[in-house]
Amino acid sequence: MTDETCQWQGWRQATERALYGPGGFYLRPEGPAGHFRTSVHASPLFAAAVARLLGEVADELGTAEVDLVDVGAGRGELLTGVLAVTEGRGLTVRAYAVERAARPAGLDPRIVWTDRPPRGARGLLFANEWLDNVPVDVAEADAEGTARYVEVRADGAERLGAPVSGPDAEWLARWWPLREPGARAEIGRPRDEAWAAAVASMAAGRAVAVDYAHVRASRPPFGSLTGFRAGREVPPVPDGSCDLTAHVALDACEAAVRPGSEAGQDPAVSGEPVSTRGPGPAGSGGRPGVVGGTDPAGSGGRPGVGREPGPARSGGRPGVVVGTEPAGSGGRPAASREPDPAGSGATELVSQREALGRLGVSGERPPLALASTDPAAYVRRLATAGEAAELTARGGLGDFLWLTRRIPG
Repeated sequence: MTDETCQWQGWRQATERALYGPGGFYLRPEGPAGHFRTSVHASPLFAAAVARLLGEVADELGTAEVDLVDVGAGRGELLTGVLAVTEGRGLTVRAYAVERAARPAGLDPRIVWTDRPPRGARGLLFANEWLDNVPVDVAEADAEGTARYVEVRADGAERLGAPVSGPDAEWLARWWPLREPGARAEIGRPRDEAWAAAVASMAAGRAVAVDYAHVRASRPPFGSLTGFRAGREVPPVPDGSCDLTAHVALDACEAAVRPGSEAGQDPAVSGEPVSTRGPGPAGSGGRPGVVGGTDPAGSGGRPGVGREPGPARSGGRPGVVVGTEPAGSGGRPAASREPDPAGSGATELVSQREALGRLGVSGERPPLALASTDPAAYVRRLATAGEAAELTARGGLGDFLWLTRRIPG
């Protein structure tokens, strides 16, 4: 074994190095495209839905010029799709790709490539599968019930380290108490900070985080850290050979935006119950969870567990630095929104199935009679329904959660 292989580190540090360090998984030449795909790659319907959401935000702001900030932009696929949909429709879109990887060749010159969200954006900040790749530490309760950091080597071997202390211990006590020996949790504090900083960069509009996630009532008892390679779930090994991911405690992320909230107050969850399980195995688009751990500026979002191998384009994206830089300028509201205690906005947590349904994405099959009157139209609508069904499928991409925060301006 090399010295590096024998070095023990916390999962947050090890993940940062494995995903974003020299030769890291998200910086490799092939990118994440050969390993999984996200909703962005499953169907152009997703970009069309985001474009529709952006149009609604523009209407709310009373403007025809809006910012679209894609946090964890991968290779710019979502922005490229939205710009194509909005072309010639009376909406001027200032597009920002927030990503740690280098700008890809041939990208639309209208897209600004940056490593941090622009300051003062007015429009929509959209983070699709970003937070799950913000590296985090892992904790496990020892035989006496003491929560300890889990340390890992580059070959994946683990051991228990020092007791969890300070802000990390406070986060566990509030959001994910470990009550039994052997119970594990991903300490989501870096993700909370990353999301709060991203929301704070906005001047007005909406911020939306989309990820496979859980809330207080449905935490996985043994955590959700896992790895993905070539479309298959694999043991999480922080050597740069695979993706590392974990489900996101989105209720904790939202509470970080409203520091005055009480520990028992969660975002309004409307619609169907939130499942304890995340997106299902490969083939369904979503994946169980994995660990992330890095600085708040963190990492780039990447697709969820169980992601399918994608055609040449990937949805995963390397990490981004959550900071600010001047914006060049200047969603659809979620149902059951409730003003937060601080009065700074409104928030909601719903499934992707519900969110996309509001934006007109439906897997309903066309009437069979259409096959007789207009066979070509029937085939087109049938194909569209199939794509929509994948985006909203139970046990797959439809189980992702959308956290929406409205920023009044």
